[in-house]
Amino acid sequence: MKPTSGPEEARRPASDIRVFASNCSMHGLGHVFGPGSLSLRRGMWAAAVVLSVATFLYQVAERVRYYREFHHQTALDERESHRLVFPAVTLCNINPLRRSRLTPNDLHWAGSALLGLDPAEHPAFLRALGRPPAPPGFMPSPTFDMAQLYARAGHSLDDMLLDCRFRGEPCGPENFTTIFTRMGKCYTFNSGADGAELLTTTRGGMGNGLDIMLDVQQEEYLPVWRDNEETPFEVGIRVQIHSQEEPPIIDQLGLGVSPGYQTFVSCQQQQLSFLPPPWGDCSSASLNPNYEPEPSDPLGSPSPSPPYTLMGCRLACETRYVARKCGCRMMYMPGDTPVCSPQQYKNCAHPAIDAMLRKDSCACPNPCASTRYAKELSMVRIPSRAAARFLARKLNRSEAYIAENVLALDIFFEALNYETVEQKKAYEMSELLGDIGGQMGLFIGASLLTILEILDYLCEVFRDKVLGYFWNRRHSQRHSSTNLTSHPSLCCHQDSLRLPPHLLPCHTALGLLFVSSEPHPDILDMPSLHVAFPSSPQIKS
Repeated sequence: MKPTSGPEEARRPASDIRVFASNCSMHGLGHVFGPGSLSLRRGMWAAAVVLSVATFLYQVAERVRYYREFHHQTALDERESHRLVFPAVTLCNINPLRRSRLTPNDLHWAGSALLGLDPAEHPAFLRALGRPPAPPGFMPSPTFDMAQLYARAGHSLDDMLLDCRFRGEPCGPENFTTIFTRMGKCYTFNSGADGAELLTTTRGGMGNGLDIMLDVQQEEYLPVWRDNEETPFEVGIRVQIHSQEEPPIIDQLGLGVSPGYQTFVSCQQQQLSFLPPPWGDCSSASLNPNYEPEPSDPLGSPSPSPPYTLMGCRLACETRYVARKCGCRMMYMPGDTPVCSPQQYKNCAHPAIDAMLRKDSCACPNPCASTRYAKELSMVRIPSRAAARFLARKLNRSEAYIAENVLALDIFFEALNYETVEQKKAYEMSELLGDIGGQMGLFIGASLLTILEILDYLCEVFRDKVLGYFWNRRHSQRHSSTNLTSHPSLCCHQDSLRLPPHLLPCHTALGLLFVSSEPHPDILDMPSLHVAFPSSPQIKS
């Protein structure tokens, strides 16, 4: 605030607009409300101030509107690293069940649901499997579990895995975790399950990742009996490369690896970061797969939920949908709902999942943070004619068997760099305040302290005009009541005469009887008063 100038301004109250205009740091007000009469110069200054304030308010409104639209921008960057966590690799044989493990009891319960077989076709199907038909008097088991069927009859990694190396070091089935998917029994390398330490790599290129050789066991493939949506016509392995937090959806996202070839998969890690509402649409809340959630312990405290992922949300959504429609879940789905029976698989679960995938009724937003892997594939034929005999002796298989059943898979990082895709706020609160401050300084020459000056002036106006009005009104009421009590005509007082006010005569002759705490010597006491005024008042007003 500028110091006041002149005795005239010093005598004016602080709420006077001229005093405020002469002391305020906002440009132009001193020219508008300065001393003197109206003139063209003052009018031009007033128009300039009004136009500047209007432009400033318009710019502020535009900046606030743009901020309220919550725009974002995406930044792509590539970063170097000396060590990267190796991804999880899930492997599934395209054939879900081994023919040598199917029994007449399996065909009785699951033949119609899984293979589309009628009961009358069971003997012919068993002959096609090279198995004897059911003996006379065959009695099926009273109960049947689909999960146990896939666990018992699915392909075993001990039989499929011919060779395994990670970064040149030997590995084996103990480095894989069994997992069930819609394709049956599968295996995940470097899953991190049960608190296992995640494997890392310090170099890129071939030989610095996972190298495996697999036997697809074509002789165990089920014969194609009837064409339906679940009938596989191909041979080989489905592979999905994913992060440890993300469940595999290998039937939809897996890539195919064929026997007779060595497939090279070059990966590059991508770290994605999205913004939550209102700037984006990402989410971090996991969906409970149970249709009717139950407490995980008697106290009812919720169990820790896994990190939110897009595939995990879709899987939980499908689980809830099947549980609501069928009252059960498929054997690869999470949750506590009972596993569907073969009849429920055929009549309810499979049709419900297919209809749901066609309608795409699961609304799953992007996770706020996720990791994915870009892949490039190349392949060469194996074995060469020069290596066929050597491999036949090494694997104790014929050359024809190796050509039809053996495949090699090499998964590695292209380089130890990774991409980051990050959503950022396009307009922060600090930028909004900076723009407002710039517009304020450009158009009206004000700052934050100018706003404080205006608020201080408004407080002065409120104190002088509003509170002063009520104070003056109350003061005038007190002054009028004081004048009434001290007027000479109000000569009656109960303290000096010790009588009730309504019994005292009111006359100018008693004007000396005014309020006093001590009796006056010239005033008669009560007996003399009775003498002077014996029975009835003789005083005329």
